[in-house]
Amino acid sequence: MTKPLLTRLAALPRTRVDFELDGMPCTGFDGDTVLTAVLAQGQRLRETEFSASPRAGFCLMGACQDCWMDSADGPRLRACSTPLQAGMRLLTRRLP
Repeated sequence: MTKPLLTRLAALPRTRVDFELDGMPCTGFDGDTVLTAVLAQGQRLRETEFSASPRAGFCLMGACQDCWMDSADGPRLRACSTPLQAGMRLLTRRLP
C-alpha cells in the first residue's frame, strides 16, 4: 500500500463519512471535499483519459478541469468543490 498524498495533521472531533473508492471501503470526515477524502487514502485522484498518468488536482478551487472524477452511480463531479457524502462510490478510472 502506498502512503497517502495528504496527511491529516490534527483531528478535530468530526463525524466519520463512509464512502467507496474503486470498490474499496474508505472513510473521510464531515466537511471534507471529495478531493481531500480521496487523497487522504492514496496518491492520486484519477488517471488522465489521454495517457493514464496519475492526477491529483491542480488549482484546488474549481477553475481548472484536473479534478473531474467519475462516480459509479453515473455523474461526473468536480472533486475539489464537491462535499463528501456518505455512500458515494467514486472511481479513479474513467468509465467506458
